Formats: sequence, C-alpha cells, structure tokens
Amino acid sequence: MPHSILITIDVEDWFQVENFKPWIPYTTWTEKQLRVEKNVHALLDLFDDAKSRHPRVESTTFFVLGWIAKRLPHLVREIHCRGHEVASHGMNHQLPTQMPPEALYDDLVRSRELLENLIAAPVTGYRAPSFAVSDAILEHIRRAGYRYDSSYNSFGLHGRYGRISLPPAPHTNDGRTNIKNGFAELPVSNLRAGGCVLPWAGGGYFRLMPTGLFIEGARRVLKKTGAYVFYMHPWEIDPHQPRVNAAGRWFRFRHYVHLQRTGVKLRRLIDAFGHCRFTNCHNYLFTSP
Repeated sequence: MPHSILITIDVEDWFQVENFKPWIPYTTWTEKQLRVEKNVHALLDLFDDAKSRHPRVESTTFFVLGWIAKRLPHLVREIHCRGHEVASHGMNHQLPTQMPPEALYDDLVRSRELLENLIAAPVTGYRAPSFAVSDAILEHIRRAGYRYDSSYNSFGLHGRYGRISLPPAPHTNDGRTNIKNGFAELPVSNLRAGGCVLPWAGGGYFRLMPTGLFIEGARRVLKKTGAYVFYMHPWEIDPHQPRVNAAGRWFRFRHYVHLQRTGVKLRRLIDAFGHCRFTNCHNYLFTSP
C-alpha cells in the first residue's frame, strides 16, 4: 500500500488569525477586506494542476470557518464540487479551550450543520482553531456528530496547542485501526529527533524552513508512520495582504515570513511525493485505498 499524504487547509482570512486578535477584534471583522476567496481559488487551481501531473493526487481537506461559509457559500460549494473534502473549523475562530462546554457544543453543531446544508453531504471532520483541544473537548466533538478530529499537534512548546491522551492515528502502522466507537483522532505530523518533537506539519514552520530540509523531514515521518498530515492557510500564499503594523515584531515576522514563496514550495512538496497517495482525511480514515 502506498504511503499517504494528507494536505489540509484551514480556511480563514488574514484578519482572523489568533496572533492578531489583540489588534483586530471580532467586532471589526465585517470591515476588513475579504481575500480568502481569491486565495482558495489559487489553491484549488494548484491542486488541479497537481492532479494532472500525478495520478495518485486525489483530494485534500478544507477545514472551513463558519464565518467564511456564511458570507461565501458559493466558495464552500466549489471546494466540494471540485472533489475535495469540506470539514469544520468552528464558527468564529474561538479557541475551544476558552469556551464553556455548552457554547462549544453549540458551535460544533452549528458549524457542521451550516456546511452540510451548503454542500448537501455529510461533514465528518473538525479541526480546532490553534489546535486547542483536550480529552474533554474531543468528547464534545464526538457527541456533536463528527467522525474524526484533526486538532492534535504534538509540538509542546506552543502555548495554545492542546494535549490529549488518545493515541494519534498516523503513529500506528495503519491509522484506520485507531478508531474508537466510530471516532478517530488524526493529528498533524511532527518529526521526532533525539527525543525531541520538532514542528514539521506546515504553517509558518513550512514557510521558514528551506524546502529541501522540510521535504527530508517529511520523508522521515512517512518512513516511520506511513502517513504525513500537512496543514496551511489560504492567506499563506498571499504576499499582498494588508499589514497589521500595530502587532508586535515577533507576531509580524511569524505571519509574513516568506509568503511570496509558499505556493512554489507547496508545488515542490507535492512533486517530491508524487509517488504517494494524496487523499483527504475522511477517505484516509474510513475508506480503503
């Protein structure tokens, strides 16, 4: 069975990222320039091009924010119609670890039902903003009607990333075997080296590292686990997005570093693993290859 690559996209816009919340409160979001549609179209075209060159490139997973889906319902339908999985990223990018249980459950159900009504198909996956998850939150996700979660990031030096005790699926020989009561956890992929966990799943770490080094690390993950789960955001291919100059220097560096190179690096990543199966999260977990 070929190794599996799972490219996942967290569909949120430039003004919705957690690092900018002190300077861009939720109440101002409707005043900001929407750029996510253009960037998602660019990613869809990139994946179509990859499909034409690599026969094992099948589909990706888009974790869509409900706030975006309400304003751009046609974009959600296009993602679905172009052969990709639509999954939930919650409604308004609130961290589950900061929400009362009742509010979290309502957010989970509303975001799932909103997306399902748009695409007329089941939505089975969820990813928490900023990977903020816990064992208790996983139980709410399961009760809210999801079949899997992809919110666990094992890199321990980030303050917002959550911790769980459920064994992560890709760290077994076959992720599909780690399904308990019909529910699975599918973490993003990091690299273990010398007893340390290195952030190798994507995002700003992907933009910051040399492409060849990142690809080599992904190869090591694949060799050990048989699957590699990558994540990114549409704004990461948009070097012309508005600048949040009021933010601290470190936050600005993390957000804007190498935006102009991300699209090219993503193509190189796909080409490097063209012999692998590129599939979405649901199919990897619940469908035979």
